[in-house]
Amino acid sequence: MLEAMLSRADVAALDRDDPLAPYRARFPLPAGILYFDGNSLGAPAVGVRERVAQVIEGEWGVGLIGSWDAGWLDLPRRVAGRLAPFLGVDGDEVAVADGTSVNLWKLLGAALAARPGRRRLVAPAGNFPSDLYMAQAAAAQWGAELVTVPAADLAAAVDGRTAVVTLSHVDFRTGELFDLAPLAEAAHSHGALLLADLSHSVGALPLRLAEWGVDLAVGCGYKFLAGGPGAPAFLVVRRPLQAELRSPLPGWLGHADPFGFEVAYRPAPGVDRFLCGTPPILSLAALDAALVAWQGIDLDMVRCWSSSLGELFIALADRELAPLGVTVASPRQAARRGAQVSLRHPRGRALVAALGAGGVIGDFRPPDLLRFGLHPLYLRHADVAAAVTACGELLSP
Repeated sequence: MLEAMLSRADVAALDRDDPLAPYRARFPLPAGILYFDGNSLGAPAVGVRERVAQVIEGEWGVGLIGSWDAGWLDLPRRVAGRLAPFLGVDGDEVAVADGTSVNLWKLLGAALAARPGRRRLVAPAGNFPSDLYMAQAAAAQWGAELVTVPAADLAAAVDGRTAVVTLSHVDFRTGELFDLAPLAEAAHSHGALLLADLSHSVGALPLRLAEWGVDLAVGCGYKFLAGGPGAPAFLVVRRPLQAELRSPLPGWLGHADPFGFEVAYRPAPGVDRFLCGTPPILSLAALDAALVAWQGIDLDMVRCWSSSLGELFIALADRELAPLGVTVASPRQAARRGAQVSLRHPRGRALVAALGAGGVIGDFRPPDLLRFGLHPLYLRHADVAAAVTACGELLSP
């Protein structure tokens, strides 16, 4: 589509009517940096520093333990409400707590325990390694079998023995985007549940979990959402399942009466039963402020912009980098690709390091992948062209 639009003037024209221009100042970057790693760690949004400073200096630093009465315990629920529109579910179907892997463990364990007659857990063989570690451990803990198959065979692998199907919405290596609706349909046709990891898609494209029939989900707050390093993760439990599922980590804040200090555990009603320990107030405040910076931004517009960036990246890579031994590892169809383009080259690690030294920051994934995250609020088409040019200069004899 863009093969005939590769001149400098054509690239400038793509940026001329930038629909995200009014919002870019909310996500400032250091001068001289082209940031293609927002799919690993988002840049701090305007207001995040001030919000964390307010918690330290104006709340904790003054009120000490009395600051819990300043709304700290309500913060997980407030952040869950802000996240819900990104996910296409209601706020009372989201809990914000812990890390992605811990939340995945909770939901895998809850699903397996709720279906004792089903002893299979199905996942793609190339799934994110940490997710596979958790799936292996959960299967062992609940006496189940982890079955891994190629992603294309996932739906066909589901049968009456399957309790839950789990996968990453976007392949972290290639950026391949998986269609969750038919997977949910395949799982439900056999009485199984679908659990999706949204870490590489939340904030990059509009998610419609309710519409797609996704039962359970997890995801992180520090990539596209820009909630800060180690930002709290989230989990989603659709409302019809909430009374049925119980967390295998029954922490005190998931109790029906946390401050009753009862000896026996009673799960809280709804999704809050999946809360566990004391909420990390500083990092929750940072994530809350980052989500405030997203207000007014149309996720369909974000998706359209990242798709256009990806099309240009691939077209330029084909023209300028393919003769230098670079191949495109990501799907070429925008509808099958997340906000990421991955390239392959035998010297990928050294190239990523050299690009970073010159201010073009991407990342490397073994054995040979150069990974470029296309965060629409950080990047324009001119930045994509500059990155491809920089890569070509490093490879040219």
